[in-house]
Amino acid sequence: MSVDEPVLLGPARVRELAAAAGVRPTKALGQNFVLDAGTVRKIVRQASVQPGDVVVEVGPGLGSLTLGLLAAGADVVAVEIDPVLAELLPSTVVAQAPGLRVDAGADGSAAAGDPVVLRDATGRARLTVVTADALTVTALPGPAPTALVANLPYNVAVPVLLTFLERFDSLDRALVMVQAEVADRLVAGPGSRIYGVPSAKVAWYAAARRVATVGRTVFWPVPNVDSALVRLDRREPPPTTASRQAVFAVIDAAFAQRRKMLRSALAPLAGSPAAAVQALESAGLEPGDRGERVDIAGFAALAEHLVPVAGAGVR
Repeated sequence: MSVDEPVLLGPARVRELAAAAGVRPTKALGQNFVLDAGTVRKIVRQASVQPGDVVVEVGPGLGSLTLGLLAAGADVVAVEIDPVLAELLPSTVVAQAPGLRVDAGADGSAAAGDPVVLRDATGRARLTVVTADALTVTALPGPAPTALVANLPYNVAVPVLLTFLERFDSLDRALVMVQAEVADRLVAGPGSRIYGVPSAKVAWYAAARRVATVGRTVFWPVPNVDSALVRLDRREPPPTTASRQAVFAVIDAAFAQRRKMLRSALAPLAGSPAAAVQALESAGLEPGDRGERVDIAGFAALAEHLVPVAGAGVR
């Protein structure tokens, strides 16, 4: 290890940082901090992080994963909703990574609310801390991110993942840690009893696979469920003349009442049961099927025939 290489956080250091700042993890923000450096290294490895990657991290917390990403040579943009944690993160990283310094700006100060930037000896921005709700972020400072790597807050994991895949098409991959149950839903395929809205919408953007299980004891506080790592690799959506919004409207309708056959589930969107049947048959689907049997290409084909309704005002 070189003298300037970041030192990862261990259990004692995590608790020391939290105590010094008066921080206690809150369920309201879905906070569970990673204590184990080995788990951090596994996340970074599974994400294929390389020197020069621009990685966006949502919910950095006390900085366990942030330091792992920096150690792998990535430039990190960390989006943190908790202002106390966002303010603490730069000083933690400076303490653990001596080669980095806070950029105070040309006049030696920074405006409240502005991103905080940490640079290395060459002036390269290695860490940018943005205090914001990830669900409201529409742009990020610096070069466009190439990867999303995050221990996502349990309570907003799926919305955050879908939001970032939509808003940042520069992301070519993602590695997220989520509840094991959520991981299974994200990677489920058609025909599975847990295939649903998250599965189909993620499939529009990427190929998803579960790559590892993460035990409860690596977190503080210890959650009541196991977690898992999901790897997503960006791919082109299925060829279609329908807009993404139109396809997603069809997916939402198909699963709004899961046990309904598609001819009934899509009737409100199509305008009538007869119109729904016609659209289904035109898309090569069976009116008696349910949403759980349709893949993303099928939903895209179906949206083409429901565009007058599903695509109205959103194309």
